Amino acid sequence: MRFVKVQTFDQWRTEARRLLLSDVPPEQVAWMADDEQLSLFDSNGDAELPATQASFTVPKAFLDLARTVACHRVGTRWSLLYRTLWRLMHGERHLLQITTDEDVDALMTMRKAVTRDVHKMKAFVRFRKVIDSDGRAVYVAWHRPDHRIVRLAAPFFSRRFSGMNWSILTPDESVTWDQTSLQYGPGIPVSDAPDDDALEELWKTYYASIFNPARVKVDTMKREMPVRHWPTLPETSLIDDLLQSAPERVAAMVDQNEGFAETAMHYMPERIDLESLRAAVVGCHACDLHQHATQPVFGEGPPDARIVLVGEQPGDREDLDGRPFVGPAGKLLDDALSQAGIRRSDVYLTNVVKHFKFTEPPTSRGKRRLHQKPNAREVFACRPWLEAELMLIQPVAILCLGATPSQALFGRDFQVSKHRGEIRATDWCDRTMATWHPAAILRMPDARRRTEMQQQLIDDLTRIHPTRPPT
Repeated sequence: MRFVKVQTFDQWRTEARRLLLSDVPPEQVAWMADDEQLSLFDSNGDAELPATQASFTVPKAFLDLARTVACHRVGTRWSLLYRTLWRLMHGERHLLQITTDEDVDALMTMRKAVTRDVHKMKAFVRFRKVIDSDGRAVYVAWHRPDHRIVRLAAPFFSRRFSGMNWSILTPDESVTWDQTSLQYGPGIPVSDAPDDDALEELWKTYYASIFNPARVKVDTMKREMPVRHWPTLPETSLIDDLLQSAPERVAAMVDQNEGFAETAMHYMPERIDLESLRAAVVGCHACDLHQHATQPVFGEGPPDARIVLVGEQPGDREDLDGRPFVGPAGKLLDDALSQAGIRRSDVYLTNVVKHFKFTEPPTSRGKRRLHQKPNAREVFACRPWLEAELMLIQPVAILCLGATPSQALFGRDFQVSKHRGEIRATDWCDRTMATWHPAAILRMPDARRRTEMQQQLIDDLTRIHPTRPPT
């Protein structure tokens, strides 16, 4: 038996390579955390393993999966990863595609737990202003994640808060950004986190102003914002008072005719998975579009798709068939996918708005109903469906087709004409890009420009493919 100590993904990868090159099977390796101690009679057998620079080809999908799973806190992750790697290298090259396999299922479950924890860290971290010894303002946050996710989440904060100096402290590891690079250090206990300050009071004021008493669901709030995180979230000290005053505030809203837009969150099922969402969206009345559309059109594709394509809304054909991208724009998209070397069956297709918004055409124009752009209120009302899809699928790449999905994910000021083809990080994916909507290409009257836009769509699909590095 060989005893191997590792703590990080890079350490595991180095040791796994040595073991694999020495043809050491998984059952002969005991993986140990870095802080575990060997007993008197144990031996790690390092002298028997070659210190070689030899290499072999490992599927990129496995490396991406392993890099995420390595952040999980469960101690069996290292042995599970090595056993899966051994199987991949010994005749089971397509193992990761067998989602019913026990090892693969366990790894996928760990990956979902880690990525969800990353999303929660992005949502729950609150910076407090601190003046350093040189009189400069720095911002410090303390957070208690479920898993060792600091290195996965830190790049997001460096992009979001690139213009300020900040540190995020966790019990396992800490990270500091000096507006140039990320520096990692040891964990910090909660007792060393900074106290309240003016910035925190400002955040409390903001949170109280956006708190919606008409839509609050205490059980859901506690599930999405776990109580154990409340000590580090300044706004939670206001929740009891806000809940107690909610009835009066709702009455005042009614008296003053303050309409809070209803959203799809009201129709979300208790059990969140794609099939449950597909069934629940049928009853969604968050906006008026359901009154005239034939049916809602939910997303379609594999639940573990690596690429998600997001359009604006279903069209006439989609509204009748109940499937996304089956009309003329869908046929153009199918052709672009084929030329980009991507199978439609491998991607998840969806829209920001799930019901068809249209106007009836004049008699001389035929029977096809005319597309009408959804307004901001309709996009806002429907947005939770899209966010739930992205949270469940956790894609490696997202391609926004047209202005509406691009502004939903990048912000209202985003312009496809200026920023098409740029790969950016969003809250849902590190590889997110905007391109032309196929329908916009079909409507382009200039034939030369139409051909150019169609080629740009193909090029963008090729570049956003997660197995191909961006150019």
